[in-house]
Amino acid sequence: MTFVERLQRAWYHGHPALSLLRPLEVLYRRVVSVRRQRFLAGASESYRAPVPLIVVGNVTVGGTGKTPLILWLIEHCRSRGLRVGVVSRGYGAKPPSLPWRVRAEQTAEQAGDEPLLIVQRTGVPLVIDPDRARAVQYLLASETLDLVLSDDGLQHYRLARDLELVLIDAARGLGNGRCLPAGPLREPAERLQSVDAVLLNGAMADTMQGYAFSLEPSCLVELASSARLPLDHFPAGQSVHAVAGIGNPERFFATLEALHWRPIPHPFADHAHYSLEQLTFSPSLPLVMTEKDAVKCRAFAPSGWCYLQVQAKPSSAFVAWFDTQLDRLLPDQS
Repeated sequence: MTFVERLQRAWYHGHPALSLLRPLEVLYRRVVSVRRQRFLAGASESYRAPVPLIVVGNVTVGGTGKTPLILWLIEHCRSRGLRVGVVSRGYGAKPPSLPWRVRAEQTAEQAGDEPLLIVQRTGVPLVIDPDRARAVQYLLASETLDLVLSDDGLQHYRLARDLELVLIDAARGLGNGRCLPAGPLREPAERLQSVDAVLLNGAMADTMQGYAFSLEPSCLVELASSARLPLDHFPAGQSVHAVAGIGNPERFFATLEALHWRPIPHPFADHAHYSLEQLTFSPSLPLVMTEKDAVKCRAFAPSGWCYLQVQAKPSSAFVAWFDTQLDRLLPDQS
């Protein structure tokens, strides 16, 4: 177990040594508070796009389901006839220049795994740049859009926003409720009181804390052929090597168990890079990975490797609320 993995475990399960990090947490909270107050007061420069901009982010470190929600938002907005674009930091990407327009034929090393997944799944115009304001300007210079989605960026206050959607893992919650490095919070928990909507990934029903949101498996996809396979392709009780390089691998392994397979877990660091040798396991069994991992493995994947495609399913109350917000932000499109 790496240091980062041990630290994350401590955030969610407790460890007395975390008390040693309290002084650093105090300093971190002070810096975060000053940055946000400057943004709210208009003292720090921020860019406001000429079209509505929606940030999809989180207040915790690690995966909460942002990419599946972005995919759902793209399709939902398109179903209303809206032209949608996306900007992303492009974590781990090494493009030749910035800003960088992501294309489906690019590699994950060049474009970043999550941006490439989004483009390959939807064909949406997408630009990566750590400076998201610059990314939006670059995107709008080449595309006529009605709406821009920012994949992450809740804390990127150089980019003004019209809606803030925040995801929280319903099972893990906010951990110990402390800010970095003593806890998993990027901003104090009170920040949730100022966002427009909270979605609880894995919740069974809406609560006072937020809207229910789930990820539902839709099919298996073979990497080598792109063939779509039904969820009963493997019989119940089938043992499979399960590969997950995401923020919360346990969620993926639990999903495979819910499909009545017997996953042999192979967790990797979030945004991990792979080789054929790394993923050649013994005994020889079917291998199933996340779609985010698959975009980095297609070039060398042998026949039989699959990824599990999932679809976001927000509650009907959230869908109704979101449509109301679109009507407000884009009255001419109603």
